[in-house]
Formats: sequence, C-alpha cells, structure tokens
Amino acid sequence: MIGGQFLRNLIERRNLLFQLAKRDFRQRYIGSAAGWLWGLVHPLVMLTSWTFVFQYCMKSEMPPGSLTSNYTIFLLAGYLPWMLFQETVTRSANSLLEHSNLITKTLFPSEMLPISVFFSSLANHVLALLLSIAAIAYFEGGVSVGVLLLPLYMALIGMLGVGIGWVFASLQVYVRDTAQAVLVLLTFWFWMTPIFITEDKIPENFRFLIRGNPMSLFVRAYRERLLATEMPPVEELLVLFAWSATAFLAGGLFFRHLKRGFADVL
Repeated sequence: MIGGQFLRNLIERRNLLFQLAKRDFRQRYIGSAAGWLWGLVHPLVMLTSWTFVFQYCMKSEMPPGSLTSNYTIFLLAGYLPWMLFQETVTRSANSLLEHSNLITKTLFPSEMLPISVFFSSLANHVLALLLSIAAIAYFEGGVSVGVLLLPLYMALIGMLGVGIGWVFASLQVYVRDTAQAVLVLLTFWFWMTPIFITEDKIPENFRFLIRGNPMSLFVRAYRERLLATEMPPVEELLVLFAWSATAFLAGGLFFRHLKRGFADVL
C-alpha cells in the first residue's frame, strides 16, 4: 500500500524529478570546459591505473574457462555496476543538506532528492556503458544480446542505491558524520565485492561475504550479460529484485519516519 502510494506520487511528480536530475547533472560540471566528459575521464583513469597495477605489475591472469581472457575487459564489466551504486549512495548522503533551503522554506518532497541523484548518475553510467560495449565489441569480437537486459539491472541497482541513500541522507540531517561513515563503509564494501578477482579465488571461509552481498550478484550479472551468451536464470532476477525491493521499501519507511523533523533540524 505504501509502495503503491509512493509510485503514484512519483508518477505525478515526474516533471519535478526530471528537473532535479537535470539541474544536478549540470551543477556537477558548471564552469568546467570539458563538462560531462569528466564523468568519463575519472573512472577511465582509475580503471587504467588498476589495470596497470594488477595486470602488468602483479601479473594477474584470468583462470581457464573465464568469460574473457582480457583482464581489462573483465575489470571494466565488473566496475560498471559498482560505479553506479557507489555514486548514488555517496551523493545521496549529502543531498538533503545541499537543498536545505528548499526543504525548510517550502512543502518540498525531499524524498525525491536521492532519486534525482540516481538519475543524474545514470546519465554518466549510460555513457560509460556505451564506451564499454564498444571496447568489448572491439577486443572480444562482438557483444552478447544480453546487453538488452542491462536496463533492468540498472533499475534494480537504482532501487537498492536509493533505498540505502534514503537511510544515509536522513541520518546525515541529524548526525553530520554520517557522510564520512558512508565513505568508510563503501570502501570496505568495495573490497568485499569480487571486482578485481573471480569468486573462486575467495577463501571458502569468507564466501559468506559474497553470498550476503547483493553487489556481488550485480557484478556477476553485468559480466555475464556483457560477455556471455546465456540468458539469466529466473532465480537470479528474483533474488536481485528481493534485495532491491527490500532496501527500497525499508529505506523509504526509515526516511518517512525521520522526515518529520527535517525542517526543524535543517
């Protein structure tokens, strides 16, 4: 019931959401000569650096039977979903403080801010994904038709990221150290996600960290959709939906509970 009401409100406020996302995307690069291109430069430089260190310095190699023998492509396909998730969560944490003037002076639907952050981040993600598809087509000789399912995974990552973003954004209003704690948490979460390595290299005693980590499922799904020809099993989609829907609903309820005092604290 609560979820249905929220979706109806979201549809009614779609124009506001579009304007918020557009404004957020523009403000990130205001005054910059390269503009939105910086959204591609940063992850590409990071990816290049990691590839140099892990592939050429540490001589990391893909095990036999992997989806690809190209470590750079393997790393790129796994980093894409994490980049979208991380940017959504970290930037959502400060979104209420950045728009405090709207929240305190008007009847502003503050729950829309983390959602607009996701759509703004999604623009950069789509650009990076298109470049990745071009690179995969060049180095691997083609791209799987499974890429057509990636918008579904993007939506699920958005639900997961926004749900968690709602929690941190509302806590940040009351506890201003929350944004710093988010960075620490995501750093740990990043290294607990098999982006640099295949899952079989994780010791058996620690594989519970992978099983209880929804981002490990998204990383695996992105790699398989970009590099393999098989369609995903229904069970995979159901598990990802369960994670995302739970985070979305729980985060929405948490945000709704704390929202009552935003205007007084801000």
